Amino acid sequence: MVRRYTRKEMGDIWTDENKYDVWLKVEILACEAMAQLGKIPQKSIETIREKAAFSIKRIEEIETQTKHDVIAFLTSVAEYVGPDSRYIHMGLTSSDILDTGMAYLLRQAGLILLKDTDKLLDAIKKKAMEHKDTVMIGRSHGIHAEPITFGHKLAVWYDEMRRNKERIKRGVDSVSFGKISGAVGTFANTPPEIEAYVCKKLDLKPAPASTQIIQRDRYAEYFTALAITASSIEKMAIEIRHLQRTEVLEAEEYFSEGQKGSSAMPHKRNPVGSENMCGLARIVRSNAMVALENISLWHERDISHSSAERIIAPDSTILMNYMLNRFAGIIDNLVVYPKRMAENLNHLKGLIFSQQILLALAESGATRENAYQMVQKQAMRAWEEKKDFKELILNDNSICEHLSRKKIEEIFDVRYHLKYISAIFDRVFKKE
Repeated sequence: MVRRYTRKEMGDIWTDENKYDVWLKVEILACEAMAQLGKIPQKSIETIREKAAFSIKRIEEIETQTKHDVIAFLTSVAEYVGPDSRYIHMGLTSSDILDTGMAYLLRQAGLILLKDTDKLLDAIKKKAMEHKDTVMIGRSHGIHAEPITFGHKLAVWYDEMRRNKERIKRGVDSVSFGKISGAVGTFANTPPEIEAYVCKKLDLKPAPASTQIIQRDRYAEYFTALAITASSIEKMAIEIRHLQRTEVLEAEEYFSEGQKGSSAMPHKRNPVGSENMCGLARIVRSNAMVALENISLWHERDISHSSAERIIAPDSTILMNYMLNRFAGIIDNLVVYPKRMAENLNHLKGLIFSQQILLALAESGATRENAYQMVQKQAMRAWEEKKDFKELILNDNSICEHLSRKKIEEIFDVRYHLKYISAIFDRVFKKE
């Protein structure tokens, strides 16, 4: 029987033993369908069910001579079944088994990844709720912009990962198609009923039209969904790496007792997990490019895609399984420093409120051009002379002609920027 998997067994999906288990399941199901159509004697199908098996060692021995993995597999199975093995693979082509089997394996792997994605979503949501009101500076171009909260940053991540979950779902749906349609997809030797029976038993759908193979745009969608998800994780990991820099230090990966950061420098606490995520994302993205290139094959099929898929299928799904689980752990254990966030928020001595001064001046009747010039003049003084921006504004007569002291004091209240955080959280988290 084809095994069902849990998250921790992702690697087991891609073992040779399991691959041949799935191939054998497809072959037996095809025989069952043929028996129902009267193409195989009932006694023979009973023998096939009872005796069908394989030896990996024997398959490897045979393949050294045949140079064909499916033929080697079928020869090994025949040695167990005996004369009734003549009905196995009757009217089928290798890709009927390979592609239907691959669809099943990719589907099982994708279902595990969906559960892994839920785990990461839960970790992000929990941390977002914890830091909904933890104020920090928002940055654009790496430069201080305006205040946000750390929870807001995480809510953005959550919303993106939820989209990734939908992408993976669509990718799983895209590859969940089998084919038992023969050498060029015409069903010449195997009527469509056989394909329908096999696919139904494997929780797959029959490909509406196929050649010798399932068309590889389906695979490309699947692997591209994984690549986008990996890229999102990399984006979040880069943010953690930036926040952990010594000069910033607003958050850092958990550093466990006994952990070492450097063989040379005992003081080092490095964001190694996040760096690991960034490196692995490059591999998953590269594999998606391979899947895209596999779309274009000669006529009804060539074999150029096959060798590449034997690498990218296990590698991408196993990597994503690892990345989703490890990054969920990084988020779960992330150490956040609200005090340091507050210190950094005030680092520019009030310059982050420049837009509010600009808007208030425009609302008071000043032209936008004049207002911009007035605010920028004092902003550059604050930047270059390291002076308090609010004090410079309060001492600028041209600005005070338009704005009262009370209005200026209100403008420099950080709560102005946070008044819609709850509304954002409602839009993100009340969708569920």
